[in-house]
Amino acid sequence: MPQPTDPPASPPTPRAEARTRPSTLVPEARHRLVDVRGGRIHLVEAGTGPLVLLVHGFPESWYSWRHQLPALAAAGFHAVAIDVRGYGRSSRPEAVDAYRMLAHVADNVGVVHALGEETATIIGHDWGSPIAAHSALLRPDVFTAVGLLSVPYSPPGGPRPTSTFAAIGGDEEFYVSYFQEPGRAEAEAEPDVRAWLAGFYAAVSGDTMPSGESGDSGGHVFFVPPGGRLSDRFPAGPLPGWLSEADLDVYAEEFERTGLTGALNRYRNVDRDWADLAAWHGQPVTQPSLFIGGALDASTTWMSDAIAAYPATLPGLFSSHLLEGCGHWVQQERPEEVNALLTDWLQVLPGSPGTGAE
Repeated sequence: MPQPTDPPASPPTPRAEARTRPSTLVPEARHRLVDVRGGRIHLVEAGTGPLVLLVHGFPESWYSWRHQLPALAAAGFHAVAIDVRGYGRSSRPEAVDAYRMLAHVADNVGVVHALGEETATIIGHDWGSPIAAHSALLRPDVFTAVGLLSVPYSPPGGPRPTSTFAAIGGDEEFYVSYFQEPGRAEAEAEPDVRAWLAGFYAAVSGDTMPSGESGDSGGHVFFVPPGGRLSDRFPAGPLPGWLSEADLDVYAEEFERTGLTGALNRYRNVDRDWADLAAWHGQPVTQPSLFIGGALDASTTWMSDAIAAYPATLPGLFSSHLLEGCGHWVQQERPEEVNALLTDWLQVLPGSPGTGAE
């Protein structure tokens, strides 16, 4: 089987027409489209220096890193936030299996080379966290350090994922299982994308999640009753404090244009990933690493055992942080705190502006 993680034989030339177009949303940043194997990736970049690749999760976009782009640039780094394949202005292949983990790793390698670099630090949030972790695991020659936000690293392996998820909900359906059938979640969300996104963001934000929604109390918003919809348990009320009406418009306008299928297809590849990554089952990520999560986030409570296992699974861990009162959207809920943690870590990495080492 071809190895999707191999970089192109010769890195493609970045598309010059987008090289210097400034972002109207983040004035310090510039948009660019670059060719990667199998498509194009849209990215937004700021600053010069060592490359830091920022990978968002579901249902988000490059805009989720709007607070980090100028902060990392000011600290002496070339900060680059991508639209993951299936999102925004990046390619959206039709085939479900085009969204397997190996394809995302290959995209990240392609972006690094398209930017004229050989190596990068990679940082991911939500689904971007396992994408970043597996990029580092599969291509340590390219990704020399990895930062993980919200979703802890858990090595590949274990039981078949869809079987595990099917057993979680009991009489109800776990949201990952709910997302498996093509078209099902789209039919719920796409008639009013803006309202659905607002509810989804609020459901797992520290200041708006329903009482008892952290993993300690079951997190019922992640479960769908028979005949119900995921949004039936979204909270009603104001937007989270980190999300303005204008911010919500940015996300909604992108998904109104693209739909959610490309984004949801990441969930529909968990069994393919399990098979594709069999050779790496149980393997640690050994590069320098950092973890930041929200103490109220179900991802950190359900996966507390994964965090406890970091001495074995992330032996290069610099530090691990759980932000009190914070939910799932850590870099948007707590931008100043996250920026400080990221820059403190980045500055001690080999070759960073802080060390002066080559």
